[in-house]
Amino acid sequence: MVGEWSIQDLAKAAGTTSRTLRHYGQLGLLEPTRIGANGYRYYDQTALVRLQRILLLRELGLGLPVIAEVLAGEQDTAGALRTHLELLRQQQDRVARQIESVSTTLHKTERGEPLMAAEVFDGFDHTQYKDEVTQRWGKDAYASGDRWWRSLTEAEKQSFKQTQLDIAADFGSAAAAQLPVDSAEVQAIVDRHRAWLGGGTQGKPVTNEYLVDLGEMYVADPRFRKNYDVHGEGTAEYILEAVRAYAAANPT
Repeated sequence: MVGEWSIQDLAKAAGTTSRTLRHYGQLGLLEPTRIGANGYRYYDQTALVRLQRILLLRELGLGLPVIAEVLAGEQDTAGALRTHLELLRQQQDRVARQIESVSTTLHKTERGEPLMAAEVFDGFDHTQYKDEVTQRWGKDAYASGDRWWRSLTEAEKQSFKQTQLDIAADFGSAAAAQLPVDSAEVQAIVDRHRAWLGGGTQGKPVTNEYLVDLGEMYVADPRFRKNYDVHGEGTAEYILEAVRAYAAANPT
């Protein structure tokens, strides 16, 4: 019949198995439209759409009992599909951000450029870093930073990242030139660094404690040390000494 699929054809089209479809039938999730004289199960377009819903809900992590409840409560198939389409678009956006994030990390790693946590983890589950961030800067630090980063346009994100790269390179050049960390030239770079950090804190004051804490992290954490030392061995330590000198000269 037109618009009808055998269980084998449907299983092949859906990338599943006949056994799985029979199991769905036993659970009442997907009854065959009819059973032929030969005992074969056949499914029409309504069953096709229902199977699509089942598979989509499975991909969202729902168990079969929950899926049965969801489908039983749906009276408007088109409305349900619109809702799920929106969920898929959100997932698509998340995956697109993950692809961009991994691509950026790969390119920066290959070029030896500094990485930024906001771009490295964009699109990923940030909750695994919650404890680390909370311990350092308070329970609201990560949530506010994440909201701020997502609020930026792509142009603003690129500008923010480029500013950081420029500052890191200037620190490296100053270290290579052996400029005193308390010199006016180096302290001006620290001042730029502090202003850049202020953008990421959404206007909240960047305290000396926070500034020095970051400097210590640049030295202690191999991830950050590597990213700054790409501009010259010892650049991370140089930055730490520079921000310590800044904090001493500008008590708050």
